[in-house]
Amino acid sequence: MSETSIDRDIRRHRAADATLTLTANGEPLAGREVRLEQLRHQFLFGCTAFEAVELASGEAEDPERAARLVELWEGLFNFATLPFYWGRFEPERGKPDTERVLAGARWLAERGHTVKGHPLAWHTVTADWLLDLDNAEIAAAQVDRIKREMGDFAGVIDMWDVINEVVIMPIFDKYDNGITRLCRDIGRIPMVRMVFDAAREANPRATLLLNDFDMSSAYECLIEGVLEAGIQIDVLGLQSHMHQGYWGEEKTLGILDRFSRYGLPIHFTETTIVSGETMPPEIVDLNDHQVDSWPSTPEGEARQADEIERHYKTLLSHPSVEAITYWGMSDAGMWLGAPGGFVRTDDTPKPSYERLHHLVNEEWGTNGALVTDEEGRVRFNGFLGDYRIEHRGAAAEFTLDGTGEARLALDLA
Repeated sequence: MSETSIDRDIRRHRAADATLTLTANGEPLAGREVRLEQLRHQFLFGCTAFEAVELASGEAEDPERAARLVELWEGLFNFATLPFYWGRFEPERGKPDTERVLAGARWLAERGHTVKGHPLAWHTVTADWLLDLDNAEIAAAQVDRIKREMGDFAGVIDMWDVINEVVIMPIFDKYDNGITRLCRDIGRIPMVRMVFDAAREANPRATLLLNDFDMSSAYECLIEGVLEAGIQIDVLGLQSHMHQGYWGEEKTLGILDRFSRYGLPIHFTETTIVSGETMPPEIVDLNDHQVDSWPSTPEGEARQADEIERHYKTLLSHPSVEAITYWGMSDAGMWLGAPGGFVRTDDTPKPSYERLHHLVNEEWGTNGALVTDEEGRVRFNGFLGDYRIEHRGAAAEFTLDGTGEARLALDLA
């Protein structure tokens, strides 16, 4: 297959040249075959990892199935999103689900995965007991909640979706909730300031995201207002639940160009591409699409695999994008019952799994044998990330970070 302009852009933004000088006891390893293995991508290939919480906490109904899903998860991803929906995390005030979620977060972090918490403030799935409080008390409870979670999980989770879907927050009318009441009272920008100030104070080292599904100018106006108010945002989160059909390259790149003008890194925080019938286009709120059954189909799976490849390639070709999070590994338990996972309800991988596995681990992975020259040097162009190089049982690790051509001296004694 011939290389496309998108493929060239991916290589330009995601790979770098490296020259390694290899020695053993100070002497060049000349004319030797060495083995290069990429251990981890710098780019964050992410997915929800709620199954890891069940597995690590010992509460999985079917531990073998949970372990299998986590194994499949690790075949694709290095970046996990864990659930902090307030109404489920602390359904009874003062009794948060810290221990169980922390077990899952530690398990993932110990395996080398970056972990993000989602979300700290959101009007949906928020705590019902907030309705018993006045707005000042709701604000105090929200700030305390942020400081508690960020403190309890610091060093394990240092990346957070601080506030979710602020554009719609004060006008949300599906049901009454404390967060909408508060945001309607104080306004969007003061709400963002309050939660980001609390998060920054609780963990100054954390990466803090503003996240939204609204890709209209309303989100741009919010971002501009937030930045003009001097509120520090580390990353912009863009959601892309494509239940009504794949966006396509032109729309996706257009959105990226619009939101990259703020000079902030971009994470595609919630991506879904279905492998069955697409949702009718006239649906405005995706939650309004209620069906008894939404099966994955062979035709849909073939389409999903193609669209997954196109979507991931498009995002990697744009220099502002640092992460992609897919919103669900398996069709079992997917949001809205959609057939959007990489794995069917019977736990078998779909073609989209195999396609992304090939991209991440082969096309975008850098592995293989190299031969040193007479001065012990090897040269290669590799995707950014962490590497291991080995010769006859001796090994060294290094990082290719894209700050220029890497010139490293490694001793394999």
